[in-house]
Amino acid sequence: MMFMISDVGTALNFVINKGFQIHPDALRILEQVDVKELERIIKQIVKEKERQQIYLISEKDLELFLGIKEDEYIENHHEILFDPTLNLASAEGVKGFTALFSSRYAKLKKIISNRPEAKLIKTISTVKSSKSKDEVYVCGLVTDRRTDRNVTKITLDDQSGNMETIVIDEDLKKVASGLLMDQLVMEKIVTSKNGGFIVKDIILPDIPERATNRSKTEAYAVFVSDLHVGSKYFMEKEFLDLVTWFSSPDPIAKKVRFFVLGGDVVDGIGIYPNQDKELVALNTQDQLKMLYDILDKVPKHIKVFIAPGNHDPGRRALPQPAIPAKYNSDLWNRKNFFMIGNPAIISLNGVKVLIFHGQSVDDIVKTTPGLSYDKPAKVMQYLLKARHLSPIYGAQTPIAPELEDYMVIDEVPDIFHSGHVHVVDLDLYKNILILNSGAWQSQTPFQSGVGISPTSGIAVLVNLKTFKVFKIGRAHV
Repeated sequence: MMFMISDVGTALNFVINKGFQIHPDALRILEQVDVKELERIIKQIVKEKERQQIYLISEKDLELFLGIKEDEYIENHHEILFDPTLNLASAEGVKGFTALFSSRYAKLKKIISNRPEAKLIKTISTVKSSKSKDEVYVCGLVTDRRTDRNVTKITLDDQSGNMETIVIDEDLKKVASGLLMDQLVMEKIVTSKNGGFIVKDIILPDIPERATNRSKTEAYAVFVSDLHVGSKYFMEKEFLDLVTWFSSPDPIAKKVRFFVLGGDVVDGIGIYPNQDKELVALNTQDQLKMLYDILDKVPKHIKVFIAPGNHDPGRRALPQPAIPAKYNSDLWNRKNFFMIGNPAIISLNGVKVLIFHGQSVDDIVKTTPGLSYDKPAKVMQYLLKARHLSPIYGAQTPIAPELEDYMVIDEVPDIFHSGHVHVVDLDLYKNILILNSGAWQSQTPFQSGVGISPTSGIAVLVNLKTFKVFKIGRAHV
């Protein structure tokens, strides 16, 4: 018999005809459900209970399914460890530039000073004046890197001055070719007979060997980015399917406790020429209203973290504060929503997650051999090795002259989440789970014209206890 479930009475008949019993307290909860959702809800519950071979629908089943009550056995703790929103203090001109790079140098030198070789570091001015024949260590920001007559020349700068060093060794030349402009490195050097400085080793700040933090229970976090709500290419149905899946009786969905949105949640206004021709919402407020209307369907036991990207309203230069409340106060006022800046570090059941939209990928791909947009996880490895999220200054990525460099990776994460390039990519580096979460925007004319094929409509799901990773979306939800 086919049932069209339009009220609680037909829902009850459907359940009984399927061989189920329903507890009176569960029936009272059903009476409060929107009739438009009743058919979907009851059929999904029946399907899941049939799979479990349990033929009683209880009050608890409905409470968990509807998000009325959390599963008490699943942790749901969070802490925002770093958010630049309230810390930003830019300076103008030379003062700002000097303060930023002084902060960068000091922070990164402190990180690299944990290595035993760091005890032997001498200032550049000391090394240049002494002309010692012994091996010494110097530490500085890379201001130039070029190949000349089969040798690679690297210019380093510290607070005492600058120096040019020469890389002859073939293996070291490969390392040198991957150095990013304005990143900090430590070099072991020796003075040659003609007075030049020959590089014997190149040491990066990098990530130390360490154990990862894990959740005590099997709580899941879902990672997405690059929704581009407001664009006519926004995959609204697919994204709504994902959000609806959170409320399903799927055993994994019932364990989702965190939902992380890593920037470009809306398409924005005036981001590129003729953008207005590709919009269905022509102002930022309307775009964010569309976003809120969808996210409002996320069950209240799931915590939602929303970071900005280069398409979102507010400051475009890195680091970015959270999307300002003036554009949509509802996003700020809902208890399970957390508006954060870019970058940000959050703890999810003790698991440290670094969230960065990923604007600097553009600069790094264009200047570093062997890197490409279709393998963003490899680029993210470079950022971890450099311990900096946007080292290249003065290129495509705008960087604000902050008094403190908040793009330094002070805190070593367990998960490094990025987006921006619209490609799902995963990797593991020194026990750090690297994930780029793709997009929820189908291929645009611009992407088609330059040969970019986005990974669209896929979310990355991580078990915070086991670090097992799933890709879900489209056919999966």
